[in-house]
Amino acid sequence: MIYPIRAYGDPILRAKCQTIDVFDGELNQLIDAMYQTMDASDGVGLAAPQIGKSIRLFMIDSTHFSENKSEGIRQVFINPEIIRESGDEWAFEEGCLSIPEIREDVYRKPSILMKYQTPEGTIREEEFNGMTARVIQHEYDHIEGVLFIDHISAFKRQLLKGKLNNISRGKVNVRYRMKFPKRG
Repeated sequence: MIYPIRAYGDPILRAKCQTIDVFDGELNQLIDAMYQTMDASDGVGLAAPQIGKSIRLFMIDSTHFSENKSEGIRQVFINPEIIRESGDEWAFEEGCLSIPEIREDVYRKPSILMKYQTPEGTIREEEFNGMTARVIQHEYDHIEGVLFIDHISAFKRQLLKGKLNNISRGKVNVRYRMKFPKRG
């Protein structure tokens, strides 16, 4: 099943997500559907709130950033917690499936230590670096109710206000299905 991507302005994108307690077939079906959704929209990551689920779950596919696809990972993270971020912040132009047609430089640390659970519920602690760490940080922000535009200056956000309003009104041209906030 391919879900529509929730667009900027949907309140679920600003909510801190709930912990997952049940690791079962239903969760595995959701994970499969999220992978299908991410792939169908050419995403490098997808967080549960982007499909309307307020749970602490996201996945990434950072193999898109390497030419031979051998670097990077394709992995799901459940109930993740960033334990440590380290290194000198570096800029990279980020975008988001929920905020299409907008890309801005975001500064993030190059290395993170994460604690998370697998789809089976196993707890892992692992260090990630480079583009993989960046994609994880972007998706982690989603489950905390933070968007990449929150990392840019207020001035730049003000300049983007018209484009952001257009996205929330459905005035955007993308090749994947989106669900726009109800107007009222």
